Amino acid sequence: MAVVIHRFWFTLMVVVVVLLLGIVLPAAHAVAPAPAPTSDGTSIDQGIAYVLMLVALVLTYLIHPLDASSPYKLF
Repeated sequence: MAVVIHRFWFTLMVVVVVLLLGIVLPAAHAVAPAPAPTSDGTSIDQGIAYVLMLVALVLTYLIHPLDASSPYKLF
């Protein structure tokens, strides 16, 4: 009876060790994914576009009063 109990625990421990090694070793060799880029080109392009639109808006409001008071009838 004692031999059966020792054999049971030995078999159980072997199974646990094999399962742990089967799970842990492949995970240890896994390559971590590359980190995501902090900024890509599209966000920089969008920032430049907003600045250019703001400049165009300011120039429009600066030039419009001059054009409206011009003695020349362009349109």
